[in-house]
Amino acid sequence: MLFTFKSATNADLIMHEKSAKEILALLGKSPDEARGIITVEQLPEAIATLQKAIVADKARPQETAASPSKKEADDEPPVSLARRAAPFVDMLERAAKAGEPVIWGV
Repeated sequence: MLFTFKSATNADLIMHEKSAKEILALLGKSPDEARGIITVEQLPEAIATLQKAIVADKARPQETAASPSKKEADDEPPVSLARRAAPFVDMLERAAKAGEPVIWGV
């Protein structure tokens, strides 16, 4: 399943369910709700929360590569929270600057 985040300040942001639910949970939003909003008043806290989570994620040691016998040849390394959340943080920052909410599921 895909989540589509919308704001009047950006093009739609489409995110895979797993990443979207992780980010929504970090923001204190119910990841199981099909629809939601980050209000203009909530944007500064949401931005700060995600930036703190990104810093904490970067500080964690990266997973070591598994031996070839335990890992499929086609497996990709995990994508960091910083990379997954960057477009969303950008959307939140633009929305905050313009005084517009961010919504999903509509």
